[in-house]
Amino acid sequence: MMVSKEKFEQLVEQALDSLPEKISAKMNNLAIFIEDYPTKEQSGKVGKGRGQYTLFGLFEGYGQAKHLNFGPVLPDRITIFRKPICQQANSFKEVKEQVISTVKHEIAHHFGSNETGARKAGRVV
Repeated sequence: MMVSKEKFEQLVEQALDSLPEKISAKMNNLAIFIEDYPTKEQSGKVGKGRGQYTLFGLFEGYGQAKHLNFGPVLPDRITIFRKPICQQANSFKEVKEQVISTVKHEIAHHFGSNETGARKAGRVV
Protein backbone atom coordinates (compact mmCIF):
# COMPACT_ATOMS: atom_id res chain seq x y z
CA MET A 1 0.00 0.00 0.00
CA MET A 2 2.05 2.94 -1.24
CA VAL A 3 1.42 6.24 0.55
CA SER A 4 2.53 9.60 -0.81
CA LYS A 5 5.52 11.34 0.77
CA GLU A 6 3.25 14.08 2.10
CA LYS A 7 0.80 11.67 3.72
CA PHE A 8 3.65 9.59 5.13
CA GLU A 9 5.21 12.70 6.67
CA GLN A 10 1.84 13.46 8.29
CA LEU A 11 1.75 9.94 9.75
CA VAL A 12 5.21 10.38 11.25
CA GLU A 13 4.19 13.76 12.70
CA GLN A 14 1.04 12.21 14.16
CA ALA A 15 3.09 9.40 15.70
CA LEU A 16 5.42 11.94 17.31
CA ASP A 17 2.49 14.06 18.50
CA SER A 18 0.85 11.01 20.07
CA LEU A 19 3.81 10.31 22.36
CA PRO A 20 3.14 10.87 26.06
CA GLU A 21 4.25 14.30 27.27
CA LYS A 22 6.68 12.73 29.74
CA ILE A 23 8.50 11.15 26.75
CA SER A 24 8.37 14.02 24.26
CA ALA A 25 9.47 16.53 26.90
CA LYS A 26 12.66 14.53 27.47
CA MET A 27 13.58 14.11 23.80
CA ASN A 28 16.62 16.28 23.35
CA ASN A 29 19.04 16.94 20.50
CA LEU A 30 17.18 14.61 18.15
CA ALA A 31 16.53 15.03 14.43
CA ILE A 32 13.87 13.00 12.59
CA PHE A 33 14.24 12.28 8.88
CA ILE A 34 12.08 10.47 6.35
CA GLU A 35 13.70 8.73 3.40
CA ASP A 36 12.40 6.31 0.80
CA TYR A 37 15.10 3.69 1.49
CA PRO A 38 18.17 3.35 3.69
CA THR A 39 21.56 3.94 2.13
CA LYS A 40 23.99 1.04 1.87
CA GLU A 41 25.85 2.47 4.87
CA GLN A 42 22.66 2.56 6.93
CA SER A 43 21.69 -0.98 5.89
CA GLY A 44 25.16 -2.18 6.87
CA LYS A 45 24.75 -0.83 10.42
CA VAL A 46 22.04 -3.33 11.28
CA GLY A 47 23.81 -6.50 10.18
CA LYS A 48 23.03 -9.25 7.77
CA GLY A 49 19.46 -10.09 6.94
CA ARG A 50 18.20 -6.52 7.22
CA GLY A 51 18.66 -4.74 3.96
CA GLN A 52 17.47 -1.78 2.03
CA TYR A 53 14.01 -3.26 1.52
CA THR A 54 13.32 -4.57 5.02
CA LEU A 55 14.60 -1.82 7.31
CA PHE A 56 11.75 0.38 8.58
CA GLY A 57 13.69 2.80 10.75
CA LEU A 58 17.16 3.48 12.11
CA PHE A 59 18.53 5.27 15.14
CA GLU A 60 22.00 6.73 14.73
CA GLY A 61 23.72 8.40 17.65
CA TYR A 62 24.65 7.87 21.26
CA GLY A 63 21.29 8.08 22.99
CA GLN A 64 20.24 10.26 25.87
CA ALA A 65 21.81 8.04 28.51
CA LYS A 66 25.29 8.33 26.98
CA HIS A 67 25.41 12.07 26.30
CA LEU A 68 27.95 13.94 28.32
CA ASN A 69 27.77 17.65 28.96
CA PHE A 70 30.94 18.70 27.15
CA GLY A 71 29.38 21.33 24.95
CA PRO A 72 27.59 21.17 21.62
CA VAL A 73 27.28 17.82 19.88
CA LEU A 74 25.60 16.74 16.68
CA PRO A 75 22.02 15.57 17.24
CA ASP A 76 21.04 11.94 17.36
CA ARG A 77 19.28 10.95 14.17
CA ILE A 78 16.21 8.82 13.53
CA THR A 79 15.33 7.97 9.95
CA ILE A 80 11.99 6.41 9.04
CA PHE A 81 11.98 4.58 5.69
CA ARG A 82 8.78 5.07 3.72
CA LYS A 83 8.92 2.47 0.96
CA PRO A 84 9.82 -0.60 3.06
CA ILE A 85 6.95 0.23 5.44
CA CYS A 86 4.49 0.80 2.60
CA GLN A 87 5.57 -2.31 0.70
CA GLN A 88 4.85 -4.62 3.62
CA ALA A 89 1.41 -3.14 4.32
CA ASN A 90 -1.86 -4.26 2.80
CA SER A 91 -3.85 -1.22 3.92
CA PHE A 92 -3.48 2.37 5.03
CA LYS A 93 -4.25 1.23 8.58
CA GLU A 94 -1.28 -1.15 8.48
CA VAL A 95 1.00 1.64 7.21
CA LYS A 96 -0.14 3.89 10.05
CA GLU A 97 0.36 1.17 12.68
CA GLN A 98 3.84 0.36 11.38
CA VAL A 99 4.82 4.04 11.37
CA ILE A 100 3.70 4.38 15.00
CA SER A 101 5.53 1.21 15.96
CA THR A 102 8.72 2.24 14.16
CA VAL A 103 8.74 5.74 15.64
CA LYS A 104 8.29 4.37 19.17
CA HIS A 105 10.95 1.71 18.57
CA GLU A 106 13.56 4.19 17.37
CA ILE A 107 12.78 6.70 20.13
CA ALA A 108 13.33 3.90 22.66
CA HIS A 109 16.84 3.53 21.21
CA HIS A 110 17.30 7.31 21.64
CA PHE A 111 16.65 6.80 25.35
CA GLY A 112 19.19 3.98 25.55
CA SER A 113 17.02 0.88 25.11
CA ASN A 114 18.58 -2.22 23.63
CA GLU A 115 16.81 -4.08 20.82
CA THR A 116 14.61 -6.09 23.21
CA GLY A 117 13.45 -2.96 25.02
CA ALA A 118 12.89 -1.09 21.77
CA ARG A 119 10.74 -3.93 20.44
CA LYS A 120 8.58 -3.76 23.56
CA ALA A 121 8.27 0.02 23.23
CA GLY A 122 7.30 -0.31 19.57
CA ARG A 123 4.34 -2.59 20.13
CA VAL A 124 1.16 -0.90 18.95
CA VAL A 125 -1.78 -1.53 21.24
